[in-house]
Amino acid sequence: MKVNYKYASPSRCTQVNDKTTLGLSPDLSRDEKVSFSGKLKHPLLFRDAMLMLREIVISDMSKKTKERPEYFEWLNQEIEKRVKAHKEYMPNIREALKKEINNYDSILSVKSNEIKKLLEIQKNLQNQIDQYDAWKDYYKIEKDFWKFIRDRDYSLWFVLDPVITVHNDQVSFEAFSIDESTYGCLSVAMNEFELLQEPKLGTTNIDFSAKLEEEMQRFRSYTDVTLSVNPEGFTIENDIVPEYVEKKIDLPETWIKGFNQVSSAAVLSGIEIELSPSDMYDICAFLRKHKENKSPRYMKWILEPKKRVQILFEPFGTVITLNAIYNGNQKREEKIWGRRRWLVVEKLIPLSNAFYVNFLGFGMPQFIRADMGTMQMTIGFSSWSSNDWVKGTAFNVMAGFTGNGNYKDVYKLLKNERCLSIDEIFDDFSNVKSDKVKSGIGMLFRRGEGYFDIVNNKVRFRRLCNTPIPEELYEISDIENDVQKYSKLTFDNMKVKYTRKKEFIFSTTYNEDRWTSNDTEIVIDQDGQITKLNCSCQKFKRGERNISDPCAHILSLYVASFKLLKLKNLEYDKEYKINDFMEMLL
Repeated sequence: MKVNYKYASPSRCTQVNDKTTLGLSPDLSRDEKVSFSGKLKHPLLFRDAMLMLREIVISDMSKKTKERPEYFEWLNQEIEKRVKAHKEYMPNIREALKKEINNYDSILSVKSNEIKKLLEIQKNLQNQIDQYDAWKDYYKIEKDFWKFIRDRDYSLWFVLDPVITVHNDQVSFEAFSIDESTYGCLSVAMNEFELLQEPKLGTTNIDFSAKLEEEMQRFRSYTDVTLSVNPEGFTIENDIVPEYVEKKIDLPETWIKGFNQVSSAAVLSGIEIELSPSDMYDICAFLRKHKENKSPRYMKWILEPKKRVQILFEPFGTVITLNAIYNGNQKREEKIWGRRRWLVVEKLIPLSNAFYVNFLGFGMPQFIRADMGTMQMTIGFSSWSSNDWVKGTAFNVMAGFTGNGNYKDVYKLLKNERCLSIDEIFDDFSNVKSDKVKSGIGMLFRRGEGYFDIVNNKVRFRRLCNTPIPEELYEISDIENDVQKYSKLTFDNMKVKYTRKKEFIFSTTYNEDRWTSNDTEIVIDQDGQITKLNCSCQKFKRGERNISDPCAHILSLYVASFKLLKLKNLEYDKEYKINDFMEMLL
């Protein structure tokens, strides 16, 4: 998707005596002309949080191609073979070549004077051509231009501008990493500011350059800092406003779809563990001091009810014990890949009151929330570094966000209210089926017109792009159509068993046709987490065989299980069918 950003001027910091204005230039191509001006009460806290957000934006943990040792082994053998051939045949060839070279040398000496004259003529002609060549300095000018861009704003090479949204109760900054595996959202409460003018609500992209980052690093505790989002831009030293800055960017489809999937994943229930800053320091210190050179590369969280959390770091086999206590109901282990991405929180450790880690289950993303009082930083990590938010799991399907639902009504409501919880949205459409309302919320996410605020558990209105997103980026996918098709068949053969471990075992058989059927099973524990799953279909067998790459059968069974997880008074190890549940409800 190609978009054009237009800024009245580059974002910049201006300082007069001990007063600093952090001026962020908004995108003028948007309908909503967002503006904001407020004096920060904790400028250093804001500085470090924004610098951390910048680190998320430019981080790239994607796997780099490495040379294979088999190639070097083959190369050494090839060199030895050629050296042997050289020793055997080269002496005779050398003598013959010497005689031939001597003959050509005599011929060359005769022609050398003639060649010199021709080269001189060529040189004179080229000089005459260069005098009238309008493009003779083109490559030098081009080289100087790109050097200027690198020196002035390195981010223009590859970084997508962050998205800022001014709400009634907070100002939020959202961004994605280059490899699209890490999402960051900084939420700054309105009581952090001494407002200097009435804010104009809305969403815009901001020009957040590398030069602006350097200027922010100069913030000190004795300076007064004002955050200003000004559509009119900011003047330079001689009070002349620079010409408009325009950026033409081809937004990756995965960048746009990723924002939708982050919000869908954030809605899912998970296990939350509160960590102290010292706990997070222990994790980051170990990752910083130890660099793994072989597999397996993961950290395994060992969680036992009412006991301190333990983390096993592989391939070192080292276990560290945190001060945090796990308050869940069931013993579990959570494996985390792409763990070095956690180092982005280092900067916030001395500034945070606590960290909240949310696990969604095996092969699922994780969320970390840093509580800094009036500021909250939310970081979302995909399953592993090489897996962006779009590959594999369809989080919108798992959250029940399928179809269009009453999208238009939800859009009007959120645009007017700006921020509501999902329950408040349901209450507003009490005469509409909850599944239809949920689908409407999902379509709002998919079209980039809203996001889920993990801190406050609310849906917030936010237009991701300055132009409507093309339909092909939010249209119903094939797997969603399959889920809707299989959902009608799920309850036909569905069986449920409640074990003594307080786990639900859901199973069913999907009869594709007269000759083909697929047996599907998932196990969900008392914390609502998927612990096991299996399907006999070819897609699941060819994939990762876990929730990071599910088939439509597993997703259909998972969606159907929502309605049965709250059932009580079930007998242990007894197999229930859908008719049994109907009788219980009646």
